[in-house]
Amino acid sequence: MIHPTVIIDPTSNIDENVEIGPYTVIGANVSIGSGTIIGPHVTINGTTKIGKNNRIYQFSSIGEDPQDKKYAGEKSFLEIGDNNEIREFTTIHRGTSEDNNITIIGSNNLLMAYTHVAHDCVIADDVILANAASLGGHVHIGNNVILGGFSIVHQFCHLGEHCFAAMGSAITKDVPPFVMVGGRPTKPHGINTVGLDRRGFSAETILHIKRAYKVLYKSGMKLSEASIKLAELAKEQPELKVLVSFLEKSNRSILR
Repeated sequence: MIHPTVIIDPTSNIDENVEIGPYTVIGANVSIGSGTIIGPHVTINGTTKIGKNNRIYQFSSIGEDPQDKKYAGEKSFLEIGDNNEIREFTTIHRGTSEDNNITIIGSNNLLMAYTHVAHDCVIADDVILANAASLGGHVHIGNNVILGGFSIVHQFCHLGEHCFAAMGSAITKDVPPFVMVGGRPTKPHGINTVGLDRRGFSAETILHIKRAYKVLYKSGMKLSEASIKLAELAKEQPELKVLVSFLEKSNRSILR
């Protein structure tokens, strides 16, 4: 059902099974998949593609121009997957030509009230951004990451899968997979044991990850030396390969 007060640009493609609440505005070149529910007073601009069975709550702003002074009005994109919950006052901006021209949000994510996803961010699947968490431009978030309320992430940072940031974290460098960070200044505080256990990691696998954390943070090795040691361990412990790959690709270095 689409409320009669909704304004929809004729170039948009809205599935017949989409619900849209009062006073929402759907701009040009927006595509919305079946089963998605959009609350009242939402604004969605294009070029934005939203998948199936999403829930977007009131006063959200989706697909707006990037907050980047270099942006000159060029066509850019936002793509959102399936089964996401986007709560009140969330803001998500399209990409820029400074990157791949697209902001991407995967599936099964929860973006709580007042969260902000800036231009060119990439969020994978099963991610939780708690209230007022904010991502600077070009941030990449891996699967199963949790950011506590009022966390902020500096532009171009990457957060590896299964990592956890406590409330109020200020992340200025990359966070490796499995690692838990918090405090001001924000520092590593072990691995995300509770999250790994909830997601079905075996006790043996968690033990291997704990030992890898000690190599990375407690051994006194330089980062380059620790990376070599972890690559050796990963030959026998394949669950560490994601950590080794992350360290190899890190451009901003890691919180350490």
